[in-house]
Amino acid sequence: MKHFKLMIFLLISMVTTNVWAQQTLSFHNGMFKIAQFTDIHWDAKSDNCTKNRNTIIKVIQTEKPDIAILTGDVVTAEPAEEGWKSIIQIFENEQLPFIVTLGNHDGEVIDKAKIYQILMTSPFYIGDRGPENVSGYGNFAIAVKGSKENDRQPAAVLYCIDSNDYPKVKEYGTYDKINFDEIEWYRSQSDRFTQNNGGKPLPSLAFFHIPLVEYNQIVNNKNYFGSNDEESICAAKINSGLFSSFIDKKDVMGAFCGHDHENDFIGMLYNIALAYGRISGLDTYGKKDRGARIIQLYEGQRKFDTWIRTANQCGDSFYYPSSISSKDEREMTYLPSKGVKPTKQGIHFDYFEGNFKQTDDILPAKKMKEGIMSNFSIKDAKQEDHFAYLFKSLIKIDKRGVYRFYTYSDDGSKLLIDGKVVVDNDGGHSAKRADGMVALEAGYHDIELRYFEDYMGQSLEVGFSSKDIAETVIPNNILFVPSVK
Repeated sequence: MKHFKLMIFLLISMVTTNVWAQQTLSFHNGMFKIAQFTDIHWDAKSDNCTKNRNTIIKVIQTEKPDIAILTGDVVTAEPAEEGWKSIIQIFENEQLPFIVTLGNHDGEVIDKAKIYQILMTSPFYIGDRGPENVSGYGNFAIAVKGSKENDRQPAAVLYCIDSNDYPKVKEYGTYDKINFDEIEWYRSQSDRFTQNNGGKPLPSLAFFHIPLVEYNQIVNNKNYFGSNDEESICAAKINSGLFSSFIDKKDVMGAFCGHDHENDFIGMLYNIALAYGRISGLDTYGKKDRGARIIQLYEGQRKFDTWIRTANQCGDSFYYPSSISSKDEREMTYLPSKGVKPTKQGIHFDYFEGNFKQTDDILPAKKMKEGIMSNFSIKDAKQEDHFAYLFKSLIKIDKRGVYRFYTYSDDGSKLLIDGKVVVDNDGGHSAKRADGMVALEAGYHDIELRYFEDYMGQSLEVGFSSKDIAETVIPNNILFVPSVK
């Protein structure tokens, strides 16, 4: 009888602790830190278990995350149940809440339902099996509460999604896709969080094992930070539509996967970061130093920093949403500020008319008009087609740093800072965006914009961002009229 009462007490304690962990997952001092471990490939019979355990512990003790997220291929060899218990023990010993989304190899050695039964015995596991009416295992959303003790409302959301294993039809490729009912589940969860937040989407992250097909666009565009050392992106051949739903719901800032062990890059696609973690286990292929990806969220902001942490070193940080990195900050040459103190806000402009095909065609042209305006604008052009502007101003930079400038124009535009071309959006084309980075010392800098309109539609927008400034149209109050010769 005493043993029975003790068992009941322990069971109640575990359930209570599990609920307590979910309720107190929250920001602290405006920050919330995640350690993403992926592709541990734990083999209880391997001599590498001690090294794998030590790597995970070193990352945890160095970074002190608020939660660990394991993105698949965790235990991939028999005895699997013993392996899962060893994994759980690591996080229990470190008293760190953790969640798991499974990979394509996890279910090969033990039933997925059994995996979640094992996980749910731990008071530090704060995920669940997921709804039984949705395909897959481990589809769940966890809210990260705000830091105010008296108002612990959700401030961010972590989505875990099962990327499944292998398609039943071999012509569909090697790896499976995320199913429509899983996507519908995500959409309904997103709608619920948004509605409860007064109609404003909560900053969110998504975690799964197999990359989406959109990762190929990151590689093709060559706009990524980190390593891309696999021969190809090992994604499903069929587009699931999940990324489109991320865009539609406007909550997910970044998606994080594993699977491709030699990749650890992060890149931006339509203002959503697509990233790999860093391989964590030694009993599988891959030459990279084992470790984890760290993600640090900022309370009340659509912003995060992320970097790779191994047992031996810390990598450079990538700043979302600017996609500027600490490597850029360290290695770029900073342009000195001008020794001027302008007092009049605005932009000087020259206006031209003629047949322009490149922005260089503007320079020798005869100007029709000049003047001062408050910001970059083409609304006062005298005709719909075949005109051009040359804008010159001084931009006030309050803080030394790397800045990303963009132009969105129809037709061509070219933006220069202190005589250096930063954005080249030249040539005749429909409305499109181009951007570029420049490192600037605090103070005033020359900014010049060349723009021409050929025919059929015209538009112009000029903006910037930095590590600390969310992307925005350049505001009027930091533009000053230069001394124009």
